Amino acid sequence: MQTDIAGEIDILGEPYRQRTIALPDDDQGPVVATLVSRRAAQPTTRAVLYVHGFNDYFFQTHLADFFVERGYDFYAIDLRKYGRSLLEHQTPNFTRSMDEYFPELDAAARIIREQDGHDKLVVAAHSTGGLITALWAQARGDDGTVDGLLFNSPFFDFNAPWFMRRPAVSAVGSLARRAPYRVVPLKVPRLYGRSIHRDHDGEWDFRVDWKPVAGFPVRVAWIKAIRAGQQRLHAGLDLRMPIFVACATRTYRQRGWTDEAHETDAVLNVEHIVRWAPALGRHLTLVRIDGGKHDLTLSRRPARDAFFAESDRWLSTYVHG
Repeated sequence: MQTDIAGEIDILGEPYRQRTIALPDDDQGPVVATLVSRRAAQPTTRAVLYVHGFNDYFFQTHLADFFVERGYDFYAIDLRKYGRSLLEHQTPNFTRSMDEYFPELDAAARIIREQDGHDKLVVAAHSTGGLITALWAQARGDDGTVDGLLFNSPFFDFNAPWFMRRPAVSAVGSLARRAPYRVVPLKVPRLYGRSIHRDHDGEWDFRVDWKPVAGFPVRVAWIKAIRAGQQRLHAGLDLRMPIFVACATRTYRQRGWTDEAHETDAVLNVEHIVRWAPALGRHLTLVRIDGGKHDLTLSRRPARDAFFAESDRWLSTYVHG
C-alpha cells in the first residue's frame, strides 16, 4: 500500500521533501544521509533512486522531471558528508571504503520499498555514484533490491596514464593507513566546473559550498577506497538486472580552457568507461552521447536530449516495458 512521502520541505521547495537518515557515528562524530523525494503526478509503484558523484549533491531538478513524467516517484540521496548531509565537524566527501555507503543505500531502499510502497526500483547514478552502486548491487545479490541500473559516466578508472593508475595510486594507498586525511597535492582543473556553473561559462546554478567549482581537496584514504572499489569491478561483477551505461564520445585533452569543454568529458577518460562496462554483467546496454559532458544531464542541447531519449528507450524496453 503506497503511503504519502514524509519529511520536511527540501531546500528546492515544493514538491521536494527530505528525510534525514541517522547513521552510526564514525571517528569524526555523528553521521547522517539525506533522502530527497518527489511524487509523480499519478500514484505509482515504480521509483528511481538517484546517487550523485564526487564533489556533488542532488540539484538537477530536470532529471527528476524526466522520471516523474514517466510515472516514477523520484528519490535522490545525498550520501554521508556530501551536500545536505555534510555536517560542520566533517571532512567533505571523505571515506575509507565504498562499502561505507551501503548502510544509507540499504536504508533508502527500505524506505522506498517498505514504507512508501514501491515494488520496482531503478537506481540512476553518476560518476563515483556509479562505482558505489554497482558494488552495492553486487553485494545485495539477487535479493530483488534493484530492478535496473542506469549509469551516467560512471567512475570505473582514474583518468591518468598507466603509471599513475597503478604504481603511484598503490603508493598513495599505503600512505592512507598512516595519514588517511592527508591531502594529495593534485592540480585539479576548474574546467568542468567552469563549463557548467552559470557564473562562469555554464547554464546551471548550484551551491558552490557543496559543489565547489574547483572541487574539494582529494585525500589519500579516498584514493585508496576508490582504487580498491575499481579493482573489484575490474575483476568482474555478476549483476543480473538490466544495466544502462552512457558516456560522452570524447575526452577533453587540452591543458587550458577551450570551448571543447562543453562537448567532451573533462573529468574521466571515456575509453576507460567503455572498456570496463562489460565487467558489470551480461545484460548491458552501452551508449555514447556525441557532445556530452561528464554529467550528461548537464550537457548542452542536443546532447542532454539525446541522453534522456536513450534512457527513455532503455527504460521502456528493459525495465517497465
